[in-house]
Amino acid sequence: MEARPGSLVVRLAHAEGHEGVARTHLSGEYGHVRSGVSEGAGQLTGRVWRVAVLCAMALPVSLVLLAPPAALAQQPAPPPAAVPVSVGKVTRQDVPWRLHGLGTVQAFYSVQLRPQVDGTVLQVPVAEGQEVKQGDLLAVIDPRPYQATLDAVTAKKQQDQVDLANAKRDLERYASLAKQDFASHQQVDTQLALVNHLVAAIAGDDAQIESAKLNLSYCSITAPFAGRVGLRTVDPGNFVRAAEATSLMPLSQIRPISVTFTVPQDALPMVQDALRSGQPPVVAFSSDDKTELDRGTLMTIDNTIDSATGTIKLKATFPNKESRLWPGQFVNTRVLIGTSTGVLAVPSAAVHDSTYCCG
Repeated sequence: MEARPGSLVVRLAHAEGHEGVARTHLSGEYGHVRSGVSEGAGQLTGRVWRVAVLCAMALPVSLVLLAPPAALAQQPAPPPAAVPVSVGKVTRQDVPWRLHGLGTVQAFYSVQLRPQVDGTVLQVPVAEGQEVKQGDLLAVIDPRPYQATLDAVTAKKQQDQVDLANAKRDLERYASLAKQDFASHQQVDTQLALVNHLVAAIAGDDAQIESAKLNLSYCSITAPFAGRVGLRTVDPGNFVRAAEATSLMPLSQIRPISVTFTVPQDALPMVQDALRSGQPPVVAFSSDDKTELDRGTLMTIDNTIDSATGTIKLKATFPNKESRLWPGQFVNTRVLIGTSTGVLAVPSAAVHDSTYCCG
């Protein structure tokens, strides 16, 4: 018997020495089953029947695998995913309007201390990272050469003063003799010129003394303002020159401290209105926008809008009493530019997320 297309043939080998083949055919739409046993096969043993039962149990699986694609396509579609729903209570309250920006912390004052005279560094009486006050001694350059120069110009002035006093007395004598015609008027004029020359020399001596005193004062480097000393680049014993670009140490004022940040240019009118009403409060947050670092006030607006980015810079001042703001640090800022009073407000969790909007 030959199998037709769409039929399943199962061959069962008989056991216990009986020769023959049992064949089972599924024809048509798998609804009609025929079975037969070849001639001379004899009677099937119990083991053969058990094999036949197992093959019959495997038929539904084969039918599913052989099912046409149209039957699989008719399976029902999975249900749509559930949409999360948030519920919040509507209240009437004052709602602040804040501008968010990304800013950089800057020292209120910052200088690179460089030598103004040549010489050997004798001492650096401050430690790195030390807090200093205005006028505190930071470094000392060998003052002996400049002290000697001051002494020399001071002595030169004293010499010129003595010569001037003598020249004035001679001028009085020549003037008296000239009245009695015992001296010529030319001698009087010459002596008068000598007196004026010595007066000018003394004025030059005064200028040299001031210059020597100034150079001598440059040997002692003091703090121009209160601040924090940075890492020094020169140790005691090194010879420094005024023309060198390398500084001795940096000094920065960090209390108070400034933050410059940018906002869109469209917000400029609102910021200007807020500044006319006073100094708007500004809050500085860490780079993750979660940790509050300090609270300050808005100082001023930059005089130019950046045409490349369409933003404008704002500058705020913070007391920084806990030193949580540091020069060069990136921070997130929020400046209060206004408040809407008595408006209806809902929690942000209750606002419908645009991800789940229809259309």
